Amino acid sequence: QVQLVESGGGLVQAGGSLRLSCEASGRTFSSYAMGWFRQAPGKEREFVAAISQSGRLTKYADSVKGRFTISRDYAKNTVYLQMNSLKPEDTAVYYCATNGGSFQNLNEYDYWGQGTQVTVSS
Repeated sequence: QVQLVESGGGLVQAGGSLRLSCEASGRTFSSYAMGWFRQAPGKEREFVAAISQSGRLTKYADSVKGRFTISRDYAKNTVYLQMNSLKPEDTAVYYCATNGGSFQNLNEYDYWGQGTQVTVSS
């Protein structure tokens, strides 16, 4: 079992920045890839970013490339999502998730956090 707790969401103006955090517990942190997903009202959940077990490889959705950065801190068992140049269309509930296999296999994320709301005003 893995427990994930997200934090760092909030209300920000367009062009601003936020950093989301996701603290993991219950299993060896370095044994699983981590991903961020989001779900806007009335829309399906979508992939945002992912990072490999080693932290050396990352993957981003086209909509956030160049604006968002995913990273992980093994000492704190935490994965981060730095979000810059935020747009109103980034408004969503953001979830972190774990994947015991390849970070690129988007269908294999199994444990999920409760989500944190990000609202970007225009």
